[in-house]
Amino acid sequence: MKRKLLLGTALLAAAGGYYVYANQAPPPLAPVVAAPPVPLGVGALGRIEPASRIRKLNQPGGMAVTRLARVFVTEGDAVTEGQLLAEFADAEMKDAAALQAEANVAELRAALARVREAGRASEVAAQRARIAALAAQEEIARRDANRTDRLVPSGAGSEAAAERNRFLLLRLSAERAQAEADLQTLSTPRDEDLRLAEARVAAAEAALAKARADAELARVRAPIAGTILRIFARPGDQVGNDGLMELADLSRMDVVADVFETDLGRLRPGMTAEIIIPGERQRVAATVREIGWQVRRTTQAGTDPVAAVDSRTVEVRLTLSEEGAALLRRRTGMQVQVAIRAQAPAVAAR
Repeated sequence: MKRKLLLGTALLAAAGGYYVYANQAPPPLAPVVAAPPVPLGVGALGRIEPASRIRKLNQPGGMAVTRLARVFVTEGDAVTEGQLLAEFADAEMKDAAALQAEANVAELRAALARVREAGRASEVAAQRARIAALAAQEEIARRDANRTDRLVPSGAGSEAAAERNRFLLLRLSAERAQAEADLQTLSTPRDEDLRLAEARVAAAEAALAKARADAELARVRAPIAGTILRIFARPGDQVGNDGLMELADLSRMDVVADVFETDLGRLRPGMTAEIIIPGERQRVAATVREIGWQVRRTTQAGTDPVAAVDSRTVEVRLTLSEEGAALLRRRTGMQVQVAIRAQAPAVAAR
């Protein structure tokens, strides 16, 4: 009986507690705040390369097979833009052809000047003096002819003498006219002679320009200021498929990263990055400068079963800091790891 009473009391107490709990207001729940999205960076493999790219210099003559005569630089030399680096064996022969063309131009220019002047000052003066003498003789012959013509009707003069004087007057008039024409020729050149002389000079100048260009093709000059990285041919050799030498400007160094095409949407010029160099503890800074315009297909052959066998990447060029450029100046082509930091999204003001 007591046990039943105790059990009933416990049940009543439990029911009362449940009633009180059910009628109480539930405690307020704390608001759930979504965590801000963590920006994702971009990782890629890259290589060290000069910002100027590596310039491979070859024989300027193209397909011409000529042996190398002289090389004026060695590997590691700093060169300036336009500096002479090497000469081929046909340089002297082409220089001689250029000198011959230059002499031909000088000769034809002198002939053109003579045509333009038409005659020397002494020749012009002598011709004018001859015209004056003929004019004086013509005047005397005219007077004699007039006098004999007046005497013939009166019988004081013969008809034969009058004819001789008239013929002399005609001859002197013709000689004076010819002398004046010669003076005109000496004073003013003919247009056709002038055009012919000018055309010859133009053709000779074109031949001279070609000869000088041919002579320049026998030489190799530096297209930019930089450093000689490698020399593939020596004096006496013929330049092969590797070219003559490689040149680059090492004052500015880049990292060329091969970024997967799926990561391009997170890249912007100006983003910062860290370069991990094999064998070096320190990391150097870099900045994204250029994003390539072409997706390339990279086929990798290896034994790693999880490696990307057929990857599509885009070249992204990053400018190294001055410290990094100084550290990696002599490591062109070295493979490095690139970690590009993503920019955190801007927080909107409430």
